[in-house]
Amino acid sequence: MDMPEHHRDQVIRRVTVYASSSNSLDSAYYDAASRLGALLGNAGVGIRYGGGGVGLMRSLADAALQAGGHVHGVIPGFLNTVEHGHKSLSKLEVVADMRERKHLMLLESNAVIALPGGSGTIEELFEVLTLKRLGQFLGPIILVNTRGYFNRCVEFLEYSVSERFMSAAHLDMWTLVDEPEQVIDAFRTSPVWPVHAATFASVPKS
Repeated sequence: MDMPEHHRDQVIRRVTVYASSSNSLDSAYYDAASRLGALLGNAGVGIRYGGGGVGLMRSLADAALQAGGHVHGVIPGFLNTVEHGHKSLSKLEVVADMRERKHLMLLESNAVIALPGGSGTIEELFEVLTLKRLGQFLGPIILVNTRGYFNRCVEFLEYSVSERFMSAAHLDMWTLVDEPEQVIDAFRTSPVWPVHAATFASVPKS
């Protein structure tokens, strides 16, 4: 995967956002997704996301588009009816399967933002964390922790470190923020990830 290298002074021009398609959530989740979309749109940061017209995906896309942002959706054909592919995007790309979707969502992105979501969102998040661990993605990964949603996920990752499945250095792979308004600063302050990350991907014997 051809990913741009991340430097602390790099301007974030395009981000990948992972988000839920659920329409049954507490209103705080939709509000946070909308605020994030508006923030990115106003900042001129392009968005690539799963292309859905429901759930947090729709809240994010609608707010970004209203703010004049560029929103590129990527959706597999078999999900285009289930997730109701958004009809008003800057671009909606219909692809063959989930693997192609995930690849194209990350392509040329400078950073990743994860909004709360279910197994699909978590799977996408863990895939990009794995790519970062191996030096295949170097940009910031920001978790928007609405209602403390990612607390247990982060606790699990920290437990993985304590059990030596990961090293303490891997705790720098993501940044947790409480509010969408903290995302832009998190881009600047997240630790720069080295291109040689694969050399310390394995945990050495103590």
